[in-house]
Amino acid sequence: MTLPTSTDKSPTTSAEPGPPALTPLGLLTLLLGASLSSIDFFIVNVALPSIERDLHASPATLEMVVAGYAVAYAVLLVLGGRLGDTYGRRKLFLWGVTAFGLTSLACGLAPGAWWLVGARVAQGAASALMLPQVLGTLHATTRGEGRARAVALYGAVSGIAGLLGQALGGALVAADPGGTGWRAVFLVNVPVAAAALLVGMRTVPDSRAERPARGDVLGTVLFACALTALLLPLTEGRATGWPLWSVLLLVAAPLLGWAFGAVESRAERTGGSPLLPPSLLREPAVRRSLVLGLPIFVGFSGFMFGFAIVLQQGLHYGPLKAGLTVVPMGLTQIPAALLVPRLVRRWGTRAMTRAALVHVAGLVVLGLTVLWSTPWSALSPLALAPGLLLCGLGQGVQLALYYRVALAAVPAARAGAGSGLAATVQQSCLAVGVATVGSLFLALVPGLGMRDAFVSALGVQLAGLLGLAGLSLRLPRRMT
Repeated sequence: MTLPTSTDKSPTTSAEPGPPALTPLGLLTLLLGASLSSIDFFIVNVALPSIERDLHASPATLEMVVAGYAVAYAVLLVLGGRLGDTYGRRKLFLWGVTAFGLTSLACGLAPGAWWLVGARVAQGAASALMLPQVLGTLHATTRGEGRARAVALYGAVSGIAGLLGQALGGALVAADPGGTGWRAVFLVNVPVAAAALLVGMRTVPDSRAERPARGDVLGTVLFACALTALLLPLTEGRATGWPLWSVLLLVAAPLLGWAFGAVESRAERTGGSPLLPPSLLREPAVRRSLVLGLPIFVGFSGFMFGFAIVLQQGLHYGPLKAGLTVVPMGLTQIPAALLVPRLVRRWGTRAMTRAALVHVAGLVVLGLTVLWSTPWSALSPLALAPGLLLCGLGQGVQLALYYRVALAAVPAARAGAGSGLAATVQQSCLAVGVATVGSLFLALVPGLGMRDAFVSALGVQLAGLLGLAGLSLRLPRRMT
C-alpha cells in the first residue's frame, strides 16, 4: 500500500525545505508524550475503590472519572490535529505536555469527587492537544523503513501504556508514597511531563501545513456535540438508570453527525477548510483502516476494565497484585509490535489476520482457565499467564499494524487531519469499549456471577476478533 497523492487544494506540508529529520531522542520524547496520554486512560482502574472510599464518590461519579477523560480526549483530537497543522506541531506538542502536567496536578490535589471529574475532563483536553502532534510529526519527519520502525514503536507504546497504566496504578496505590494513596497515580505525571517538556524543546522538530487553514468553528462545534451525544450516554446511561436525557442524546447523535457531514461537505465544495474533509473518508484505504480499529480498541478497553474488576472484586486481589497480573501481556506485546516491519515484509497485511487468530486463541485459553479453576477464589496470576501471553502476542501486532495501515492511507497533505482522525477512532472506541463491553459485563454479574459474566464478555471480544480477521482479508496484501 502506498501513500495516495492529493490533487485538491488542501494545505500541504512543506517540502522545500522539509522539516528536520526526527532524531532518536526526539522520537523517544514524542513516544513519552504518547505514553502519558494512554497510561492515564487506564491508570485509574485499580485506583477507583480507593477514590470511592476517600471522596465518597457514587458509582456514576466514578464512571465519570473515567468517561470524562475519554470523552474530552476523543472529542478534541481532530481539532488538536488541525491546530498542529496551523500553528506548528512542535509548539502544540509542548503546550499539550505542559497542560497535561498542570491538569495532572489538579487531579492529584482534588478536594472532592466532582473537582476530580472536572480536572479529568481538562486532562483529556490536554491529551487531545498533545497526541495528534506525535502522529503528525512521525508522518512528516520520517520516511520508508524509518517511518515503519517509528510507527511500530508508537503501536507498541500505545498498547503497553495501557498495561503499564494498570500495573503502575496498582503499585502506586499499594506503596502509598507520602500518604498520597490514589493521588499518586496523577501526581507521578508531573515530573515526567516536566522532563518531556525540557527535552522536547531541544529535540522535537517542527512541522506544519505550508498554507495555514482557516478555522472551522461550526464544524468543530458540531463534531464535538455529535461525539459527546454518543459517548456520554453510553458511558453514563447504565450507571444512572438510563434517564430521559441519555435517551434524547442518543437520538440526537446521528442527527448531529448528519449535520456535521453536511457542513463539512459544503465547506469543501466552496473551497473552505473543513475540520475533517469528507473526501478523506471517501478514500477506500482510509475507510478500511478506520474500521479495523473498532474490534481492536473496543475489545481492548472492555477487557482491561472488566479484568480489573474481576481481579479486585471477584478474586480479591490487592491493587499491587491486580496490577502485576497483567504484566505477561506486556512481555509478549512489546516484542510482537517491534516485529511488525518484518512480519509485514513476509506476510503483508495478512499479519493482521494471523494476529487476530492468535489473540482468539489467547482468549479461549483464558476463558477455559477461568471456567476450569476449582475453586474460583484460588485462581492465581500464574494460572492466568498463558492466556495473557497469547493475548499480548496478538494484540501487539494489531496495535502497531493498525497505525501503519492508517498512516499509509492518509495523504501527506492531510497528515494533521488524518492523524487526528485515526487517534479519534482509537479514543472513541476505547470509551465505547468500557461503555458497551464493560457495561454488559457489569449487567450480567448479578444474574450469572462474576466468573460467568467475565467469560461472556470474553466471548463478545472473541467475536469481534473473528470479525477483524475477516476484515483484514479485504486489505491489499502488499504494503510499503
